[in-house]
Amino acid sequence: MRQSRGFLSSLVVPILSIIFGFVFGAILMLLFGYNPVVAYDAMISGVFGSQYFLGEALRQATSLTFTGLGFALAYKAGFFNIGVSGQALAGWVSAIWVALAFPELPQLVLLPLSILAGTLVGALWASIAGTLRAFFGTSEVIVTIMLNYTALQLTNFIIRDILSETGNSTESVGENASLSLQWLTDLTQGSRLNAGLFIAIAVVILYWIFITRTTAGFEIRAVGLNSFASTYAGMSAKKNIILSMFLSGALAGLGGAIHGLGTFGNIFTQTGLPSIGFDGISVALLGLGNPIGIFFSSILFGVLNVGAAFMPNRAGVPDEMASIVTAAIIFFIGANYIIRYFIEKRASRDQSPTTATRGGEE
Repeated sequence: MRQSRGFLSSLVVPILSIIFGFVFGAILMLLFGYNPVVAYDAMISGVFGSQYFLGEALRQATSLTFTGLGFALAYKAGFFNIGVSGQALAGWVSAIWVALAFPELPQLVLLPLSILAGTLVGALWASIAGTLRAFFGTSEVIVTIMLNYTALQLTNFIIRDILSETGNSTESVGENASLSLQWLTDLTQGSRLNAGLFIAIAVVILYWIFITRTTAGFEIRAVGLNSFASTYAGMSAKKNIILSMFLSGALAGLGGAIHGLGTFGNIFTQTGLPSIGFDGISVALLGLGNPIGIFFSSILFGVLNVGAAFMPNRAGVPDEMASIVTAAIIFFIGANYIIRYFIEKRASRDQSPTTATRGGEE
C-alpha cells in the first residue's frame, strides 16, 4: 500500500509541475494581452495536426532521451553532470569524423563504428571530471562547465582546420553512415526522424535493466545515497564515481552521435553549446530520473520546442512564451518539495481520522 502511494506521489509531482507551468504561462500571456487558449491550441494542433512536425518533435525527443538519461545516471550517483552539452558535442564531432574518414566501409561496419566512436569519446570526456572528483575531490560542476567550453572551441577548431575545406561545415556523410530511414521519412512527410528513435527506446530499456537489475547499478545508486555507508559495505567509491561519469558521458556522446548522423548528416561550427545538453538536464529532472519518465518528458519538450514556432503565426504570441512555459515547468520541478509538502500534508490529514478511529476501537 505504501509503495503504491509512493509511486502515485512520484507521478503526481511531474504532472502538477507541467500543469502549473502551463497555468503560469497562461497567466503571463493574459497579463500581456494574449489569449492563452488560442496560443496553446496553435502549439498543440500545429504539432499533432501534421505528420511532418510530429516527426520533428519525435526527432528532437530522440536526442533529448540520451542526454536526459546521461544526466540522470550521474545524478543517481550523487553528481550534477552539467557537462552533457560538451559531451554530446564531443560525440557528435567524433562520429562525423570517423564517418568521413572511412566512407568506403560497408554500412554494417561504418555506422556502428561511427556511433561507437561518438559514445566512447563522450564517455572519456566525462571521465576527466569523474577522475578529478574521485582522486582529488574536485567539484564536477566546475570541471564540467569548463570542459563544455573546451569542447566547444576544440570542436570548432577541428571543423575549420581538419574536417572542412570551406571552414564552417563538413561534407555530409555517405549513406553508409546515415541513420535516416526512407520509409520513416515518407511516413512523416519528409521529417528528419530517423533510426535513432528505435535506438533510444532500446537504450531506455537497457538503462532500466542496468540500474535496477545489475550489481553495478545497485552500487552506483548506493554511492549516490550514502558514499560513506557504501564504502563501509565494501564498495569502491572511487570506482563508482568514475564509472558513473563514464557511463553518463557515454549516453550523452551517443546522443550527440545520433544527433549528427541522424538529424544533420554533418557538423558545422557552433556559436554556442548544443541545446540538447541543457534541455536533456531539464528532461531528466522532469522525468525524476526514471527512464520511462525521461522518454515521455523528451516527447513533451520536443512538442514544446517545435510547437513554439506556431504561436507567433497562428496566435500572435512570441515563441519566447513557449520557453517561459518550459522554464516554469523546470522551476516547479526544482521546487517539487513544495508540491510534495502539500501532498504529504493532505495525506496525513486524511489518515488522522482513521488513526483516531482505530485507537477508539481498541
